[in-house]
Amino acid sequence: MAFSDPAPPLQILAREPEGFSIWTGPPFSNGQPGVKLEKVPCASSKFSEDGSRLMVSKPDSRICIYNCSNFSEIRSFEIPNVLAAALSPRGTYLQTFQKFSTPQDKNVVLWNIETGDPIYQLFQKGMSKTTWPSIQFSSDEAVSCRLATNELQFFDSGDFSKGFIYRLRIPGIAAAELSKSPGSYVAAFVPESKGIPASVQIFPCDKDLQTQPVARRNFFRCSTVQFSWNYGSNGLLAVAQADVDKTNQSYYGESKLYYLTTDGAHEGLVPLSKEGPVHDVRWSSSGLEFAVVYGFMPAKATIFNKKCNPLFELGTGPYNTIRWNPKGKFLCLAGFGNLPGEMAFWDYMDKKLIGTAKAEWSVTSEWSPDGRYFMTATTAPRLQVDNGVKIFNHNGSLYFKKMYDKLYQAEWKPEAPERFCDITELAQSIGSLKVEETKSQGKGSKSSQTKTTIPTVHKPAAYRPPHAKAAATVQAELFGGGGPTEQLSKNALRNQKKREKQREKKAAEGSSASTGS
Repeated sequence: MAFSDPAPPLQILAREPEGFSIWTGPPFSNGQPGVKLEKVPCASSKFSEDGSRLMVSKPDSRICIYNCSNFSEIRSFEIPNVLAAALSPRGTYLQTFQKFSTPQDKNVVLWNIETGDPIYQLFQKGMSKTTWPSIQFSSDEAVSCRLATNELQFFDSGDFSKGFIYRLRIPGIAAAELSKSPGSYVAAFVPESKGIPASVQIFPCDKDLQTQPVARRNFFRCSTVQFSWNYGSNGLLAVAQADVDKTNQSYYGESKLYYLTTDGAHEGLVPLSKEGPVHDVRWSSSGLEFAVVYGFMPAKATIFNKKCNPLFELGTGPYNTIRWNPKGKFLCLAGFGNLPGEMAFWDYMDKKLIGTAKAEWSVTSEWSPDGRYFMTATTAPRLQVDNGVKIFNHNGSLYFKKMYDKLYQAEWKPEAPERFCDITELAQSIGSLKVEETKSQGKGSKSSQTKTTIPTVHKPAAYRPPHAKAAATVQAELFGGGGPTEQLSKNALRNQKKREKQREKKAAEGSSASTGS
């Protein structure tokens, strides 16, 4: 695939206590990133979905909008008592939430960034992850809607002065998610109440087609739902979470994964082959398959197609995170948070493991927009020590590492994946890189050198909590060692001899019983 425009350079935003700065992305010429923009004081920062604009919250209640082509400030808003702010996907609108003193105060304001004028205002009593941002947009900003009491309100995205132009009545609705590409459907969640089961429903965004849902699934034991639409807006994944696990197998409650399609072909549970929670679920960039990490530790990872049939098993291990690269060729299976940071890099097209690595204490992780690099970051306030950034190649080899006294944020500047070379060209460039890396070894043919870059894959060990560092020793003392080469303690040897005597006694009793008969 040929591109008329050159691929954009990769850029990274890093935010420290003194403010944020913009790096030039890899590959680095001298092994270190250059500085695109020096530190700018701020309290928070966030790119728009398309990466065209950057929203920066300053300590003096100012919100500044930057043009990401040259990182020049294009607009500044002075908003007292602001609690939250969000950019629309294309950076056309700024949405703010302020403290209020009376219900008459319209504390949610939608601003036109070009003119700096407020174009829509409303009152919202509280704010949570399910209700912010108040007005949702599709990726092209052609469709917009808002969750209100017992209904969804739809706007004319070209003229918000009209207010909402039609409404969709859904009694008891608690959460909604508008599909992104395209914004043709909206998912709604209604919690269970008075013996009536909870439900997830899908409605078209077209007013004339909203007489009834195109898909619906009812279920019990659910307090919250997380939605995930695919690219193409014809498949929806819903993770239903209950605060309490009635089987008493998990302290963190229980979760189920449901899959619904807009054509009504599938409205049910995803067939997961291992019991336990759903840790992570991600659609590929094509929207034709999705990956799920699930089950009690060691967790299992499976890739399903859009018909909800399992395509490929990624094995088990101490994992709770999965990330597709933007091209859909590679994916990273990892265990972050309270897990030890093991990472497995897979080539999905060739169905093979291409490398492993480790990134302890990682809080955030994501592929670069071109799909060649994988970045992890250890950030505050989640962790106050060992803050830093690690960048890995597609096969898990460490490319770059930088430590900080305190780091609050590290993320790639968003770019459209189609602006970079396609999967075939990416694979060829990466293949040549692997050959160059192995040339230094000076042994074998070119094909054998390429194979040596793939690290030996070991079966992942069972998960052990961080506080149980002496678990192996305790297990050995109680139940004996795991092999003849291990040095057993006195208690382990004594327990092993007892078990051997018990087995001999049972065998003798069984043989005497058989001869007696």
